[in-house]
Amino acid sequence: MLVQGKNYKTIWMEGASVFMIEQNKLPFEFDIIECKTYQKTCQAIKNMTVRGAGAIGAAAGYAMAQAFQEASKYKDDAIIEKAKIDIEATRPTARNLFYATERVYYAGKISTANAFTEAEKIADQDISDTRAIGNFGNELIKNKANILTHCNAGWLAFVDYGTALSPVYTAFYQGKEIFVYVDETRPRGQGARLTAWELNNAGISHRIIADNAAAGLMAQGKIDLVIVGADRIAANGDTANKIGTLDRAILANFFKIPFYVAAPSSTFDIECRSGDGIIIEERSQDEVLFQEGMDENNKWHKIRVSSPGSSAFNPSFDVTPAQLITGIITEKGMIKPTTEAVGSLFNSL
Repeated sequence: MLVQGKNYKTIWMEGASVFMIEQNKLPFEFDIIECKTYQKTCQAIKNMTVRGAGAIGAAAGYAMAQAFQEASKYKDDAIIEKAKIDIEATRPTARNLFYATERVYYAGKISTANAFTEAEKIADQDISDTRAIGNFGNELIKNKANILTHCNAGWLAFVDYGTALSPVYTAFYQGKEIFVYVDETRPRGQGARLTAWELNNAGISHRIIADNAAAGLMAQGKIDLVIVGADRIAANGDTANKIGTLDRAILANFFKIPFYVAAPSSTFDIECRSGDGIIIEERSQDEVLFQEGMDENNKWHKIRVSSPGSSAFNPSFDVTPAQLITGIITEKGMIKPTTEAVGSLFNSL
């Protein structure tokens, strides 16, 4: 994606350093950070400097490669085993993280150079998969469609293109007139901050809405379809995504609006039989109790927006049952959210 006239990926590697867009500063500042060690890359995943299924996967793969280099430098293979544990503990719900860590871990057993090669393959595959998702998803978008999305599953959430937003970009670039309603996505505001920034940057018409405004818009017939991303999809099609996604799916089902999940095959966990087996990450209650932002003088502030003395519960994801999902848009095309369809997808890979 072009930013300030320059083409960027969300995350990339140069030598042994991992570079990524600092997403916590968006949309107020565009900044690139460098992670020289696997520990720094782990911290970037954990504190959401880098976030989104594919981008987390790429970061995990790069971190694993960095660990192999550190182990080689200090002649200590224990670093590799510790690194794998550390990486996989950063964001427990995201399947892409485990997928990438495992691939690079076993590739690195051959050689350190092989670990770096495998990490780059994962990043490149992420780009090609999400581009294909855009092409398949575009077929579902009619001219003058009004689309609702939740959280950020766009370019920033992957190495490039994205999942939920990839069909939107493809439709727009093919000349379709489209409009996107962007859920703010409390408590971290990934929709209001990241998705809106992406769409504004691309010149796509959109408006940010409060999370609880979706039902009213659907009741008025102002939403034609919903497209969301996924952090982990079970073998039966149950899907974990950003908290609030289940609400959108229930509403869409009630109002008979198509509800699509967009995700590459790397997001599927065929060892997990249903959504009941998906670990839901619980994040700091401060994300609910406080908000951060920049004032008119470009000064960064963190303020409490809730009752002093109250605590908060902050699950980062919820699980949408397969029966509420119209279809899952993958790099191989759209599939039904069933055990049989998911199995056929993996048999074709």
